[in-house]
Amino acid sequence: MQCRNCGAEIAEKALICYRCGTATTDAKYQPAALPRRSSSRPLVITIVIIALIALLVLYFGLGMR
Repeated sequence: MQCRNCGAEIAEKALICYRCGTATTDAKYQPAALPRRSSSRPLVITIVIIALIALLVLYFGLGMR
């Protein structure tokens, strides 16, 4: 049997080519698709808004004295 990538002569039962490492057959199973991660942008915006509100409360709260 010949490697479909480099043309080297390989054994009939070989799983990969010894010269280039190419698989001799297609994968039987495909990897599972990874779940999409939700964006952390809304969380960051919420934290920034809370921090700004806290700073305003501190500024005006201490400024009244």
